[in-house]
Amino acid sequence: MKLLLIRHGATPGNLEKRYVGRTDESLTQESLETLGKEAKKIRKLAGKPAAIITSPMKRCLETAETLFPEHDYPQVPRVRVEDLSECDFGEFENKNYKELSGNQDYQRWIDSNGTLPFPGGESREAFKHRSLTGFQKAVTQCIRNNIKTAALVIHGGKIMNIME
Repeated sequence: MKLLLIRHGATPGNLEKRYVGRTDESLTQESLETLGKEAKKIRKLAGKPAAIITSPMKRCLETAETLFPEHDYPQVPRVRVEDLSECDFGEFENKNYKELSGNQDYQRWIDSNGTLPFPGGESREAFKHRSLTGFQKAVTQCIRNNIKTAALVIHGGKIMNIME
């Protein structure tokens, strides 16, 4: 089985170095244009995927549609896996380090090297578990449907957890 792990394109929050987890924002116009230019190379690597599996977040859906437009891949099922959604950053959501400067909870989290749970959000362990559960659901679906090649358009943190 061939699985392509593709990180979604950039959002405004990504460019502003914000903790963008459950914030469901779209890609930037520049990112859409870059993906459009790179699509041919990615399609060549992917071959013709028999499934396109995504996080349900807009940034992943838009990336998948830009790389593998439904009109070019009409018979390819598109599967959204909730457990492949990004981390819940809790109180840090949609904020960047400048905005969090002076926040005691943020400083404690930084001092822990990110091992403490996000206040009001997920712990590292819960996020890893959810990442692997989502990946397992995707792989199981591929096995059950005899899918040999799938493109997973997901989040960078998910890809890191899967690869780890």
